[in-house]
Amino acid sequence: MKFIVGYPIRENRAFLEDVIRAREQIAEVYFSWGDTPNGRSALTADTGETAFETQQRQARDLKLLSDAGLRFNLLFNANCYGRDAQSRAFFSRLGDLVDYVQHSFGLASVTTASPLIAKFVKENFPGIDTRASVNMEIGTVEGISYVADYFDSFYVKREYNRDRAALQRLRDWCDQNGKQMYLLANSGCLNYCSAHNFHDNLVAHEAEIAAMDNGYRFGGVCWDHLKDPANAERWLQRTNFIRPEDISLYEAFTPAMKLATRVNAVPVRVLNAYLDGRYRGSAMELLEPNHSGIFYPHYVENSLLGSDFAERVMSCDKRCEQCGYCAEVMRRATVTLESDPSMKL
Repeated sequence: MKFIVGYPIRENRAFLEDVIRAREQIAEVYFSWGDTPNGRSALTADTGETAFETQQRQARDLKLLSDAGLRFNLLFNANCYGRDAQSRAFFSRLGDLVDYVQHSFGLASVTTASPLIAKFVKENFPGIDTRASVNMEIGTVEGISYVADYFDSFYVKREYNRDRAALQRLRDWCDQNGKQMYLLANSGCLNYCSAHNFHDNLVAHEAEIAAMDNGYRFGGVCWDHLKDPANAERWLQRTNFIRPEDISLYEAFTPAMKLATRVNAVPVRVLNAYLDGRYRGSAMELLEPNHSGIFYPHYVENSLLGSDFAERVMSCDKRCEQCGYCAEVMRRATVTLESDPSMKL
């Protein structure tokens, strides 16, 4: 299995060095450019540098990775571009950026949640793969077929990571129609989050929102939801992450998995856990978002989830209200820091 890894927003030389060392297992490095709206904070936000310094650093790092033979994926995956969404000026700027990245560093693919951006790239930059963002929540044959003329590949809806039958249907359709599918391995988002699209729209407009006198702050409903112990005990059941130990089960479905490493506090830990195919420690620390703070001083020990966990949840009937399997596994795998003999406090 190969991995598609995100360029960290904050400087992380160790991460870049490990990516280069593991380049045979890295399919692509994905990134946003500057303050271009995307599915996470702008690259130039909260780095401790000026926007100019951050942009210079990114250019140096991409050149380093390019010289090492890495391939790149450029993100235009914001859920909203406001009044620019269809404007000629916007597409002119977008075209200039794609052309610059392509000729300066090389560009294998573009990920976007906009069919219009995909159409523009396909028409003007032949040879660049147009990829549907995971934010489009494509999880059915119907869903991908509706936009098949716009996209060459797509990320599968997170919630289908643990549904073997659904993945097989999508794989079969891709094989028959010349498309490719990819999976996001380490999302910490709750399944079927009712506020996901609202949150993604806020992120797309974060620069404008930050300039306002705001009456509320919104960081996602998951934090308040999981603070209730009755909900917290369902965390494992209501998530969709794929453990490093279970990657081999997915080799028949996808050639590469995406790892969310752009805003993770320790992206090197995420990268090496999946490269090694094993991890001992809090499962939540591998995920984005990371809800560890809600559970402290307890954590779900990844190595205790069991070797048969993925096989079981990939083939179950998904009638979670009638089954206590995930809750029982989570109880067995939950560790209190003070009681963990490996912890050196």
